[in-house]
Amino acid sequence: MPTTLCSAKASYKKQPGTLELTDSLLIWTQEGKKTPAVRVQHPEASSLFCSKEGAAQVRLKLGLVNDEAGHNFTFTSPSAVAYAEREAFKQELTNIISRNRSAAPTPLPKPTPLSTPAKTPAPIPSTSRATSVSSDTRTPILSGIDAATDFRLRKKVLLSNPELLVLHKELVMSGQITESEFWDGREHLLLAEAAAEGQKRGRPGQLVDPRPQTVEGGEVKIVITPQLVHDIFDEFPVVAKAYNDNVPNKLSEAEFWKRYFQSKLFNAHRASIRSSATQHVVKDDPIFDKYLEKDDDELEPRRARNEVSDLYINIGATLEDHVETGNEKDVTMQAGRQRGALPLIRKFNEHSERLLNSALGEVPPAKRRRTDSGNDEDDDAYAQITLDDLRDSEAMSGITLQMQDRERYFEGQLARSASEQAGSEVVDVRTAFAELKHGFRGWETRFSQLRIDKRAGDAALDSMTQNVSARLDIRTRKTDFPPTLFRQLTTCQTAANEFLRQFWTSLYPPPTTTSSGATPSQSAAKAAKMAGYLSKTREKVEALVRAGQLEGVEPERVEVAMKPLLDAVEHALAFYRARSAKTSTLKTA
Repeated sequence: MPTTLCSAKASYKKQPGTLELTDSLLIWTQEGKKTPAVRVQHPEASSLFCSKEGAAQVRLKLGLVNDEAGHNFTFTSPSAVAYAEREAFKQELTNIISRNRSAAPTPLPKPTPLSTPAKTPAPIPSTSRATSVSSDTRTPILSGIDAATDFRLRKKVLLSNPELLVLHKELVMSGQITESEFWDGREHLLLAEAAAEGQKRGRPGQLVDPRPQTVEGGEVKIVITPQLVHDIFDEFPVVAKAYNDNVPNKLSEAEFWKRYFQSKLFNAHRASIRSSATQHVVKDDPIFDKYLEKDDDELEPRRARNEVSDLYINIGATLEDHVETGNEKDVTMQAGRQRGALPLIRKFNEHSERLLNSALGEVPPAKRRRTDSGNDEDDDAYAQITLDDLRDSEAMSGITLQMQDRERYFEGQLARSASEQAGSEVVDVRTAFAELKHGFRGWETRFSQLRIDKRAGDAALDSMTQNVSARLDIRTRKTDFPPTLFRQLTTCQTAANEFLRQFWTSLYPPPTTTSSGATPSQSAAKAAKMAGYLSKTREKVEALVRAGQLEGVEPERVEVAMKPLLDAVEHALAFYRARSAKTSTLKTA
């Protein structure tokens, strides 16, 4: 008899029952039945997930080797009892999964349905991603990083791109192409994901302005978090000074924040124009009123600003322009007309300056704007406005264009330019200018008599409207292919497009530093492999035509839908045959 390790009341697929873990099986039996509906052997357990502590329902999910979805169980006992029962199962299953992972990975038999007689099926390989690409996951696609990080980047890219994930399952897991071949040419996706992970989040751009919340009973509450305290001290140093002077000698921390949020100092720091009503409602505070400062509403700010010498970012530099015509400030440029808004505006400016300084402080000097003066004024001016982030650090040489009779092409170009120069006439500039001036005489009268025929414009507008309507109709129209056939057509096209991409990149690899760097023999073998896959595309399309006939779809419609794909495949195969024949001829010679 098997030994029972733990047991609990649990529901499975919203059906009540009993969950039991023995020394060899995990069993769930529906209430009122004797035969277990779920039987999981210990070696089949691969992963374990649990609901958070304090959740409404206490759940446990067990992932299997051959089934990532696994089984979900909900413990139905009272909350405290259910949590204790779940923890007991969690501890035992964690030990079982640890033993499975430490053991050598071996293919497991597929679970036998309970409704069929016991039968030992032939072992089948696991369909998990780790097993299907075990020979490739240990080799990083990107150089300079470890295999675990590279695998994590690939996983995140696939999960964020469902179409790419489907393509990966169809081609890599089926063994048609390897993992490295699939990612060859897609390194930019991994680099972008790595760059996104490496980005450091900066300071928030909004002003620190805690908003009071009204709770039941009419009380006002402000939630104080360590991050909020840090932001207040950073944004308003006077509050940090008041905290250091009074806590904990004169005030406790709770009393300090309670009195601060009720003081005039807090209202002075709020990101809004202070009204006279607010100032009258707030009571005086003998501690915080000592730290109040006079409103910064004079014409000159209280805090002196650094003079800007770079004319490219100095907004006031145009004051020196057009002195002869005058550049007196109009009403919108005269500071101080609304003195109540000056403190708020200067607060925004100081906050923006702190954000910029914090960002520039973390950027290496090479990333900053160049301000070194050079000998050439034009070069110096250009150096001040150029940004390194917008310059391509790698020179792209492109793919060399293969031309036949290249010498004859350039000889024809030279002969044509020589004949054009010989046939060109010498133009008298004075005569040409006089004719041009004579032609402009009376242009005002002729321009006022100009009448444009509306028919050409109306015809052009009708044509564009019909074009847009046709495009919208095509986009909104749903395909009338049966769903199963349409999915097969899409799968065939996606796979063939991937084979085409692999074929052409093996013959003409992109000149990037992230390419795989395969040798010519490896590229030739890869091209031959992809050509073999492409040669089967027509057979797949013919099979789809026959499948469409069984579902009542005319063969012509399937052929028209797949014709662009077949044309691209035939072009690639013809190019490969010609290239192979040429290579064989050279070897024979």
